[in-house]
Amino acid sequence: MKKVIGFCMVCLIVCISYSCGNGGKTVEEEKVETDTLVKPKYATGYEVKDSAGVRLVDVGNDYHFALVTTDEANVPDGYTKVKVPIKSTICMTALQLSNFTILDAHDVVKGVTGTKNLFNKDIRARVKDGRIVKIGMEGNFDNEMVLAANPDVIFISPSKRGGYEAIKETGITLVPHLGYQELDPLGQAEWIKFVGMFIGKEKEASEVFAGIEGRYNSLKSKIENLNSKELPTVFSGEMHYGNWHAVGGKNYLAQIFRDAGANYVINDEETAGENLEFEKMYSLAANADYWRILNSYPGEFSYDALKASEPRNELFKAFKERKVIYCNMKQTPYYEISPVQPDLLLKDFVAIFHPELVEKDYQPIFYYLLK
Repeated sequence: MKKVIGFCMVCLIVCISYSCGNGGKTVEEEKVETDTLVKPKYATGYEVKDSAGVRLVDVGNDYHFALVTTDEANVPDGYTKVKVPIKSTICMTALQLSNFTILDAHDVVKGVTGTKNLFNKDIRARVKDGRIVKIGMEGNFDNEMVLAANPDVIFISPSKRGGYEAIKETGITLVPHLGYQELDPLGQAEWIKFVGMFIGKEKEASEVFAGIEGRYNSLKSKIENLNSKELPTVFSGEMHYGNWHAVGGKNYLAQIFRDAGANYVINDEETAGENLEFEKMYSLAANADYWRILNSYPGEFSYDALKASEPRNELFKAFKERKVIYCNMKQTPYYEISPVQPDLLLKDFVAIFHPELVEKDYQPIFYYLLK
């Protein structure tokens, strides 16, 4: 009897060690399979699939990369081979840089366009001591500094001002990061997984994103229980050079407003936006409850400053009732954090639109009601 019990115990240990309940796969085999399952749930700008053990990443319609771990790996026609994990790269935008920050991967970043309005102390220190070089602004890159950074790949934003043709002459692989085109806040944040694949942090990226997703959707679900007829209205932007740039009804920002429990005054199908004359904007937003403003005002922004920039601003209901929602980019690392942590952005808006849904002592990260 003792021999039978002993044999059973050995079998149990062996079964656990070799994952009996998962089709006979070892722990390492499970890890390999898990690592290949980077599937975007919200992001629409990239797709991932596997072919003969090679990870194929399609970015938009025009860019195709095969991520491999050995130089000998064969890749399908039309795909650019990238050996991963990469050890060095250049980031062109704050949005791209935010992915590396949240993944604790600043060591991989060897070049940035500049540090103007950059808050991150670690990046600034690395630029100061030479670990990160400044390559100049888009459209006017310094190829010598690009080469000095010695990047394995360069993350780019192809629809920006450009200048990439000159960089192509270096022979360095350019990888488009299209997070800025995403219309879903969680879709933009999900580019964390995209970067994670290139730097060997797939697992960490998936875990970080899962936390962001959970917090965002948990707060969003509270909004869904509210009476839709009682939701406030909101508009956005300011007059600049004679025009008011209003984002479209399908824009990332419009979605954030809706998820936070407010109706955006523009309901069209536009994803970007258009420049409107004041009269047109006023006809849309004269009686809106809230007015959202993001700018880089030097010093302390105020209602007086808002009126001084355009005297007719005082005609809006939101101005009269002191319901301007404000964020100053000179005082807040907005673009260094919000792209990868939309849950924080959402909570700021919920705290304003529906304060009863957040803790009483909540301190905003980006936006607050202008005094």
